[in-house]
Amino acid sequence: MVKAVNIEKSYGALRVLRGINLQVQQGEIVSIVGASGAGKSTLLHILGTLDVPDAGEVIINETSASAIRGKKLSAFRNAHIGFIFQFHHLLPEFTATENVCLQAYIGGKKKTEAEAKAKELFEVLNLSERAQHLPSELSGGEQQRVAVARALINNPTVVLADEPSGNLDSQNAETLHELFFTLRKRYNQTFVIATHNEKLAAMADRKLVMQDGVFLK
Repeated sequence: MVKAVNIEKSYGALRVLRGINLQVQQGEIVSIVGASGAGKSTLLHILGTLDVPDAGEVIINETSASAIRGKKLSAFRNAHIGFIFQFHHLLPEFTATENVCLQAYIGGKKKTEAEAKAKELFEVLNLSERAQHLPSELSGGEQQRVAVARALINNPTVVLADEPSGNLDSQNAETLHELFFTLRKRYNQTFVIATHNEKLAAMADRKLVMQDGVFLK
């Protein structure tokens, strides 16, 4: 479902990624661990088409994302890639449902279809009673679960999570981690998760260790 081939990335004289190769199957949960500065976030940004590699290719659902540009790339990203970041980035003036459905509207889904999918996700994520609340009325764990629903609203090929529980206390972090596996079981969803949380990393189907821009063997 997701393939990275010989990905290289430098910022000036700093080589961040040094020929990364990665292949992730549908329904697989892969964790990436490593010290800060190892290149984890840079790799996720490139896999998510938010950044462009200096060399190499990203293939998602048998399509070379590296060959797409402009508005077509934005549409491809919206349809195939879900993002979960350490900070939820919810829009404060919109309700939880509106925050989630916005991604679907951008993708061309009708209001009734988007709201039905959001309702389904909120049931799975135990957010049904919070659907019409503003972000300021939600706890940190609830806000991050809304961000998870937003990432899933378009049934993406892959969800990329960058330190998804890094801003949560241990109880909310554990709840979030368990939800990833619930979502995989229900939707056969694919996750690539960059994390410093060793417990989450160990739960994954595969744990990859990154150091100085390469995966350790």
